[in-house]
Amino acid sequence: MITTERLLLRKWTSDDAEPLARMHESPEMMRFLGGPMAREQTDEMLARIRTHWETRGFGVFALTILGQHEKSLAGMCGILVPRWESRFQPCVEILWRLRPDLWGRGLVTEAARAALKDGFETHRFEEVLAFTVPDNVRSWRVMERLGMKRSPEDDFDHPLVAEGDPLRRHMLYRLKRSAE
Repeated sequence: MITTERLLLRKWTSDDAEPLARMHESPEMMRFLGGPMAREQTDEMLARIRTHWETRGFGVFALTILGQHEKSLAGMCGILVPRWESRFQPCVEILWRLRPDLWGRGLVTEAARAALKDGFETHRFEEVLAFTVPDNVRSWRVMERLGMKRSPEDDFDHPLVAEGDPLRRHMLYRLKRSAE
């Protein structure tokens, strides 16, 4: 677990499956992530998150707001090894998702800073990457607030997104440990 000024980044529980599924049903939240997800897809994702923790000792945390029923899921944030092949691997990436009703409060930046600190100090990652589609301005602005630098020469077509899909092209950002 990691505690920040306003947040708790914690391991996942069985109580998180339903709120995560509701988050993934939101067209607003999933706009740049391929659209709403079916419950089965969310369950598969949670299984991958748990397996990643078990096999690697780090991963994506469940995110809750302190003082607001710590079991109430606000989102997710953490670092993981991508499950697809690319020219810039091996690598780790930071990712986040937050309920839309909580956007604009700096919570993702706060959570991501804590996850990066853990990644660099505890797990000794040399570099952490982040990816997003060019239209996801909120996400790449968080990356910039974190001190991440865009690497335009490494922009890529995401292999898990179908050819012709407008969400296929991704921008890549990097943050080296020495910069943190």
